[in-house]
Amino acid sequence: MTNQHTVTETEHNTRIDKLLSSVIADTSRSQVQAWITDGHVLVGGKQVKTNYKCQASDTIEWDEPDEEPLTIDPENIPLSIVYEDADLLVVNKPKGMVVHPSAGHQTGTLVNALLHHCDSLSQLNGEERPGIVHRIDKDTSGLLVVAKTDEAHSSLSEQLSLKDMDRRYEAIVHGVIEHETGVIDAPIGRDPNDRKRMGVVDNGKDAVTHFRVLERYTDFTHIVCQLETGRTHQIRVHMKYIGFPVVGDPKYGQRKTMKLGGQALHAKSLAFNHPETGEQLHFEVDPPAYFQELLDQLEKMD
Repeated sequence: MTNQHTVTETEHNTRIDKLLSSVIADTSRSQVQAWITDGHVLVGGKQVKTNYKCQASDTIEWDEPDEEPLTIDPENIPLSIVYEDADLLVVNKPKGMVVHPSAGHQTGTLVNALLHHCDSLSQLNGEERPGIVHRIDKDTSGLLVVAKTDEAHSSLSEQLSLKDMDRRYEAIVHGVIEHETGVIDAPIGRDPNDRKRMGVVDNGKDAVTHFRVLERYTDFTHIVCQLETGRTHQIRVHMKYIGFPVVGDPKYGQRKTMKLGGQALHAKSLAFNHPETGEQLHFEVDPPAYFQELLDQLEKMD
């Protein structure tokens, strides 16, 4: 299907690759550049270069090419399994591991490891995300639940949507939070100025984060966050929004932050009702060593 966009006065003189990556949801500038090079984008019925400067009233037409299907192979990657039975398993994902394959990460993901470990996984999220009920970011460590059957997946997804699944994260943030507790209720959506980032936007989806202070340091605060909703990058976006960005966060953090290879954020506890027995299950894992070492360092600095 051919899509169309007419360039407005405010968009006049904008590079076409930059403009289209902001117009088309969930599309990167490099993707758009590839489409232009391959002839999938026309301006006034003619091909243009990736650096073409759009003129007001230009008519841009494009076809989104079919993506090559991902090949997902089982890989013998060690898993830290906290709990497992015939219906599900709970894993402690290490920092640096991507949850499921995508165009830029086809190997080394949690899904690759799960396919090797499990005889079967739920298929409700499609072949590219077997078993995946919810996600945590690549550089966030900690707990997530994986469904082995479609029935278990349905039950767990329903608990998520009804806010019956309890998910708590520990984080270290810049700044000293004066309040003992707080609630951030601010909608999250795609950042209109940078499609690769999320932000608090008026037309975003409802997002609610509860937080409680665990310890204060000279310029930092150790907190625990409880998610009421599960938006992309929710804690990272919300903490930046209230002026206390997560330490080490390359996307939403301060320019001068600690070089940790990613944000100081850990999915510490997870509680839900077992899909088959109805029993309430609760799991908790301590943050990885680097996280505790950072806390020790902050303690010594005080």
